Amino acid sequence: MFGKIKKVFFTGVFGLLYLSFVAQIVYILGWVPGVENKLLYLGMLSTEWLVLIAARYLSKRSSNNAQYSNYSARRR
Repeated sequence: MFGKIKKVFFTGVFGLLYLSFVAQIVYILGWVPGVENKLLYLGMLSTEWLVLIAARYLSKRSSNNAQYSNYSARRR
């Protein structure tokens, strides 16, 4: 039961983060004046994107490890 709630929660959170990312790109490209400022903000946004990818990877990895570690413990 908790696993299903966790899955729905994290899927929702990551979905909101993806929407936020798209909105930030639209804002940067459309309303930030100057090429230097756009490049600076896009650099900061790419760092945020890398953190998001790492968080999603670690979340899926820990979920898979927890799932398979319980199975192997029962087999012994």
